[in-house]
Amino acid sequence: MAFPTPQLGLVLSYAYLWHHEHQAGREEGRKDRPCVIVLAVTREDGQTMVTVLPITHTPPADPASHRGQ
Repeated sequence: MAFPTPQLGLVLSYAYLWHHEHQAGREEGRKDRPCVIVLAVTREDGQTMVTVLPITHTPPADPASHRGQ
């Protein structure tokens, strides 16, 4: 299956790795979840680098602890 061209706002299914999962030593997200593309940059070598953020209905337990991460 071909991937669509990355576009801002496109929602895709991705195994997002949360910060707390990374801190626990995980290298891959626990499950696929909806994520939105917030940045897509094509490098000089033609590769496209994509930044995604998870879409979730659950707020962080301590919002102050997640600033700047």
